[in-house]
Amino acid sequence: MNDGLWENSPGRLSIINIQVNRLHIAMTRPKLKIRDLTLRDGQQSLFATRMNQATIDTLLPYYEDANFHIMEVWGGAVPDSVMRYLDESPWERLRKFSKAMDSKSEHPKSLLSALSRGRNLFGYVPYPDSVLEGFYREAIANGLNVMRIFDALNDIDNVKQSIRLINQLGGIADGAVCYTVDPKPEEPQHEGGLFGKLKSVFSSKSQPDPIFTDEYFVDKARQMEALGAKIITLKDMAGLVNPSRAASIISALKREVKVPVDFHTHCTPGYGLASSLMAIINGVDILDTNIWWFGGGSAAPAIELIWMFCQRMGVEVEVNMEAVGRIREKLLDARKSLAQFDLNRDHMPRPFDPLKDKLPAEILALFDSAIEFAKAGDEASLLDSCHKIEDYFGFPKPNELVKTAEVPGGMYSNMVAQLRELKSEDLLDDAMRLIPMVRRDAGLIPLVTPTSQIVGNQAVLVALDRKNGRPDYTNKSNQFISLVKGEYGKTPVAIDPAFREKITGSPEEKPYDVSKYVKPENPVVEDLGNRKLASNDEEYLLLELLPAVAKGFLRRRREEEFKDEQAANTAAADTDIEVVEEEAPITGPVITAPMCGRIVAINVKPGQKVKKGDTVIVYEAMKMENDVESEKEGVVKRVLVNIDEQVANDAPLIEFED
Repeated sequence: MNDGLWENSPGRLSIINIQVNRLHIAMTRPKLKIRDLTLRDGQQSLFATRMNQATIDTLLPYYEDANFHIMEVWGGAVPDSVMRYLDESPWERLRKFSKAMDSKSEHPKSLLSALSRGRNLFGYVPYPDSVLEGFYREAIANGLNVMRIFDALNDIDNVKQSIRLINQLGGIADGAVCYTVDPKPEEPQHEGGLFGKLKSVFSSKSQPDPIFTDEYFVDKARQMEALGAKIITLKDMAGLVNPSRAASIISALKREVKVPVDFHTHCTPGYGLASSLMAIINGVDILDTNIWWFGGGSAAPAIELIWMFCQRMGVEVEVNMEAVGRIREKLLDARKSLAQFDLNRDHMPRPFDPLKDKLPAEILALFDSAIEFAKAGDEASLLDSCHKIEDYFGFPKPNELVKTAEVPGGMYSNMVAQLRELKSEDLLDDAMRLIPMVRRDAGLIPLVTPTSQIVGNQAVLVALDRKNGRPDYTNKSNQFISLVKGEYGKTPVAIDPAFREKITGSPEEKPYDVSKYVKPENPVVEDLGNRKLASNDEEYLLLELLPAVAKGFLRRRREEEFKDEQAANTAAADTDIEVVEEEAPITGPVITAPMCGRIVAINVKPGQKVKKGDTVIVYEAMKMENDVESEKEGVVKRVLVNIDEQVANDAPLIEFED
């Protein structure tokens, strides 16, 4: 009977065929995994990594059902910034993420990832293998799953140990290739002002042959995969991957590597949304996004816009968008709490729920036209459609200054935040104008932490030199000297030996020598009950990674313990009353601060004789350490500053005897 029905009921056969076809489509429907950046790179790019733990704690319960493939929550600037600005423990932050996401279980709610700078780890200088292994071991023990590893110079020698260690310790090694661009060709200076000056920077040293070709990036990826990377990321920290390059590089990576390919970009110069769409069309496996209030601008695209594109292309986004909506509601308050660091606090995007809000037909048409333009390879029309979409929702317009200077959004926002704190905002335009020159002089390095910090800081120093009528590079950060010397690794373009000699005193390249690494002292703090400064292994790792910041952070922890102990054992005493004597006026010659900064080391004391060229003070500005050298011979009368003190431009540091 059934056989007869099958044979004699074409309508029934038609229905079955439709169902089979639908099942086939569902099984073959393209899928896109998401790495959520909101709580690490998103807040770092937009709000200078100032989100405190209390705010994060209010958000974490809403993440439990979001089903993000990966959540990036740690590494990058987090270990430094949470100690430096928030007086919080980076280890405690990681543990709380791990507990919420159940990341140490067989089936975590989301994999947790961190960003490592390879040999530079989470800091600003190269570290030996012992420090790398200690940090990776502790991070994985505290719940980290994925370590995204990159080197700011794309020097494979600087990432191979990290990839090996992460795999060996049970984590997932994600090898990131840093995207950058070749120098611009010489252009006539028909434009005045800042943009004309920026264009002219490249005229004297343009490279005749392209360096950063698709094959350059693919070759780096192949080498990382061969070393054991389980994911390959194209890391576009400055948002400079335009749609056509996204198409060519992502498609090449998909052909040449067997592991999943991830695309990470930013929206600062105006390419991010369009290039992400192009990456999806060309088969990217994982896309980095932020949730609405933390997306766009100098951050990665908003997942809500990506989801809209995917819905219209038949691509399944493997995320629970209802849960994302609940997070989005809470993120608005989080953003408002960060208003003092928010460059767009008066121009936030309009609210949008892609599951509930109906868009005008002309806006929906823009999504469809962008998809068609992307498939046709019409980059100009694609960008125009995406910019109109972003404009409708109120996201920031492309930053032409950042686009022209070719800097990462995080670098830009950090420079703004740092200069604002140092009360030197007037130097920003000059420093931005000088970034391309400093980058070229330093071997055409990509701009990503730590090189972005080193170049940004050095550009500020050159701007100060010019403002004060001194030759360029009169003042040099210690890290810039190390970079030019060769201690950070091989630069994409060889550094001019004459420039190296000017900066370091020798034309010879000198790589970082791990055999000379000296483990930092863990002193006994006598005035706080004879406690060790670092009380356990994880605290000592912080001391190894970021000694200047960790010393203050750990001392405050010991002070808290000491006060608790005193309160428990004795009645309150007046021992904390401090008699402040009036400072005697300065009468002798002084050494002053070359720029705003924080004192991290004092190398002299009253009565000591110093020679011209001796380093008397080490101060930190924009996270870079700088030596202050004596310009004369003399006897120290007074040291006018203290460790950890913030000083202004030209503040007196050392007074000499008359």
